[in-house]
Amino acid sequence: MPPVMSAADFDVLYQRLQRTVAWGPADRRGALNHITPAQVLTAASEVRLGRTAPLGAVIETEVTLDNPDPCVHQMTSPSGDQADRTGLSFAMDRLAMNIHGNADSHIDALCHVIYRALLYNNVSANTITPSGASEMSINVARNGIVGRGVLLDVPRLSGRPWLEPGEHVTADDLTRAEAAQKVAVGEGDLLFVRVGHRHRRTALGPWDAANARAGFHPTALEFMVERRVAALGSDGNNDTAPSLVDGVEFPVHVLAVNAIGLHLLDYLQFHDLVPLCEQAGRWSFLCVIAPLQLLRGTGSPVNPIAIL
Repeated sequence: MPPVMSAADFDVLYQRLQRTVAWGPADRRGALNHITPAQVLTAASEVRLGRTAPLGAVIETEVTLDNPDPCVHQMTSPSGDQADRTGLSFAMDRLAMNIHGNADSHIDALCHVIYRALLYNNVSANTITPSGASEMSINVARNGIVGRGVLLDVPRLSGRPWLEPGEHVTADDLTRAEAAQKVAVGEGDLLFVRVGHRHRRTALGPWDAANARAGFHPTALEFMVERRVAALGSDGNNDTAPSLVDGVEFPVHVLAVNAIGLHLLDYLQFHDLVPLCEQAGRWSFLCVIAPLQLLRGTGSPVNPIAIL
């Protein structure tokens, strides 16, 4: 398979992956169905060090090349030097931010990707209205997403700190990372794949990630289906830019969210997790993902917690 797919080859892949969905036309949870109570109990046994690591990045409020419309953080109370000297005062603030972008860590709901006027499981795009999503909002995950997390570090395979923008991760890369790290991705796992996007950004500064970034090759989604992965996250956007499919932007989002109902987590960070995994000598852990309860939201800011 050449690095850049034709639209026709992509369509064949889309239909093949879509046919693997086996939960019926009423399903609204997608790949989260792979997580069972028994698997959550087993995932709890991953906790041995009693250490935690955040996977969400710091929310930024400054304009950068990859974040032209950043979060607005406003204080709604007087500053501390105006506090009541004889009684009680409160410090109060508010946030306004885009859920989807190229800098802030977030999770995509299954209503986020509209392809050929349809959402996951052939739900009509008409369910997205000016008031939000009436089907498959992020509130599908209101109970949290809890399971065994697995981190695969692809640049580590070649002794590099990061993949360069435009490079892509294949299913073979994931298999080789499993072997090198002595871990196997299994049913119901929350798979996190490090491409080094955050490391590169920290070292070299922000760049126009909307047009140049490392990510997955679309065919890598066959790995997710075969292993029955429940959620997928990366320190980049998951999609490679420029697109690896002629005429289709964000093909990985189309395949993951729209075709197979796989919640995606974009622009995470693994600075804190990697040293803990190295210390523990293993790359699996209990993971808790807790999106905000946004009844009609297409996603949510997110800070997953890895527990080793």
